[in-house]
Amino acid sequence: MKAKRYILASASAVIAALFLTLTAHAAEEGGAAGAETATEIFKWINFAIVVGALLWVCLKKAPGFFRGRAESISSAITKAGSTKAAADAQLREAEMKLAHLEKEVAELRAFAEREAAAEVGRIRTATRSDLEKIGVAAKAEIEAAERAARLELKALAAMLAVDGAEALLVKQLNARAQAGLISNFVKTLEGMPN
Repeated sequence: MKAKRYILASASAVIAALFLTLTAHAAEEGGAAGAETATEIFKWINFAIVVGALLWVCLKKAPGFFRGRAESISSAITKAGSTKAAADAQLREAEMKLAHLEKEVAELRAFAEREAAAEVGRIRTATRSDLEKIGVAAKAEIEAAERAARLELKALAAMLAVDGAEALLVKQLNARAQAGLISNFVKTLEGMPN
């Protein structure tokens, strides 16, 4: 900090001495040529002051600005490097998966074929079982229909036998036969104790 003040004070002293020297020189020469030279010198002094001020601002503010900018660029580069590494890892993983994809597809096909064969076997077994059940049920139904038909046939035969017997009785049972039957019945009743 002291070094900067020393430099600033020295520059101010040199400028002041230069100014005084030029003023004295202009006074010695006198006239219009001296005024033009003095004006020219003052322009250069103003230029030196402006350049000095700009240099001072640049030296004061530029290092902090460039340091901050360098840090942000460095962090961006670091971040980009880590992002690139992550992307490379994902790319390698995707390439490995792609390389193993054919193997996985073949395994899935084999698994699907085994499952399909097993399903066909299960369906065939279920179909056989159902056919056997249907056969047993049909056989039971046929036997039940046969029993029902036999019972119906027996009932029909019994009815026909009764009808035939009735018709025969009606033919054979005339009034004289009826009287004989009744007298036989009464005789059997007389012999019985009451």
